[in-house]
Amino acid sequence: MNHRRGFHSGRRHALLGLAGSAAGIALGPFAPLAHAASQGSSVSPRHGGRLTLLVNPEPNVLINFATTAGAEQKISSKVTEGLLAYDFNVQPRAQLATAWSISPDGLQYTFRLREGVHWHDGQLFTSKDVAVSIGLLKQYHSRGRSTFANVVEVLTPDPHTALLKLSKPAPYLIYALAASESPIVPAHLYDSGNPLDNPHNIDPVGTGPYRFKHWERGSHAVFVRNPDYWDAPKPYIDELVVRFIGDPAARAVALETGELDLAGENPVPLLDIQRLQALPHLALETRGYSYDAAQTQLQFNLDNRYLSKQKVREAIAHSIDRQAILKSVWYGYGIVAPSPISPLLTQFYDPSVPTLPYDLAKAGQLLDEAGLPRQSGGFRFPLTIDYNPYDPTFARLAEYLRQTLRRVGIESTVRSQDFGTYVKRIYTDRDFDLDANFLGNTFDPTVGVQRLYWSRNFRKGVPFSNASHYDNPEVDRLLEAAAVENDPRARVDYFRKFQQVVGRDLPIIDLVTLRQVTLYNRRVHNHTVTADGLDGNLADVFLA
Repeated sequence: MNHRRGFHSGRRHALLGLAGSAAGIALGPFAPLAHAASQGSSVSPRHGGRLTLLVNPEPNVLINFATTAGAEQKISSKVTEGLLAYDFNVQPRAQLATAWSISPDGLQYTFRLREGVHWHDGQLFTSKDVAVSIGLLKQYHSRGRSTFANVVEVLTPDPHTALLKLSKPAPYLIYALAASESPIVPAHLYDSGNPLDNPHNIDPVGTGPYRFKHWERGSHAVFVRNPDYWDAPKPYIDELVVRFIGDPAARAVALETGELDLAGENPVPLLDIQRLQALPHLALETRGYSYDAAQTQLQFNLDNRYLSKQKVREAIAHSIDRQAILKSVWYGYGIVAPSPISPLLTQFYDPSVPTLPYDLAKAGQLLDEAGLPRQSGGFRFPLTIDYNPYDPTFARLAEYLRQTLRRVGIESTVRSQDFGTYVKRIYTDRDFDLDANFLGNTFDPTVGVQRLYWSRNFRKGVPFSNASHYDNPEVDRLLEAAAVENDPRARVDYFRKFQQVVGRDLPIIDLVTLRQVTLYNRRVHNHTVTADGLDGNLADVFLA
């Protein structure tokens, strides 16, 4: 790893060699489809006005230290902040930390903190807030458990210095400090009691550009300008209204009529995107997704008596045509992605990962060999298919899976539910067979991929963890070795070996990496200025 000595603020060179791969995430293979609108505005920022932002689905809480759910990430980052933000090439820049350094051995991270920053209740922001927040993330956040696993202590030698002491290197950690990933919460409100029951989870207090005002359940939440924000004269807008609109057709209407100003992550049916973009008051942005590579997957519950059999999982893999899924489900808005690591993470992706081809005859043969012949009526056994309702396109994916499995004799029932019920069913009750889902690879496999395959991350009740209940000691060894390896070449080798093993075991079938877009009203300027797009703090946004 190419550590640098001393403090550096603002721009930094690549620490991992990751920048080259991350830079390709924004458009990369999607360049032929891209219609990115320029965010470089010739209009000077002005104060005033109300901005309406889509968040889907309605969150359970408004702070994201204990969840990776997209709605919570998007809302929390308007109130709380991270130590760092990231440019479109996923290179760090200052936020609550103004300067940072990493020791040559990778075992100490030192952050100089911004002075004169106040929490929304008037208390001063200090290094104690960093220490408490990292402790919470390490214990409760499904990705944070991996990100901060090697952090053994956070020292606070003075109110404006935080030192992270590590037992082993964590070469990905410097990229994991955005508000949407690792929020800093107020220690004076979270250093005692059960943090999951803290009343400020739904009445948040942060250092960010917007203060929470009220939450009307089932409709919207309102945030108002923080007049004491450290980055004056920002923010520019007076009020940020977050709308919860579950129906994608209703979202399209809301954008069309001006009821919504800003909506990301393919907010409307894909066939509507070009129609809406053609309207004079709407435009499209493809940037702001380089902090995440959204990987769609079919997760198996390996505790199911059928799916625990290797030949059954291989048969299901042979029954899936990824090109057909890309064309018929996502209308080409993506790229075929057969490995647990997205092809957009080019540094780590292994194109030689074992991939079973679409072959219905082979699928039937494997099911026969597994002792599951067709019964009267032509069916072998039943399964249920649940899907993530965060993106309505997954209903179409579930229907595709039902139809293709039916062709090999597996009778499947598609089960729909709201997002909260879905998360509880998959991650707490484990009442599922097949789960059509998507999770971000993020900026590094240790952060975004390991959580799904690491046996120690099988934790009931923790969303977006190891839902399959996959347990392979060799995979654990490879992931744990990669997580602490300072040599970039050796680290890549660990991840490629991991992909080979998982490709053979098939605890999950990887399908397509999504191409995501943001639709916005042209009166909205500077909404996408960081790698995490609308998951950023929107401090720069203003209305023309």
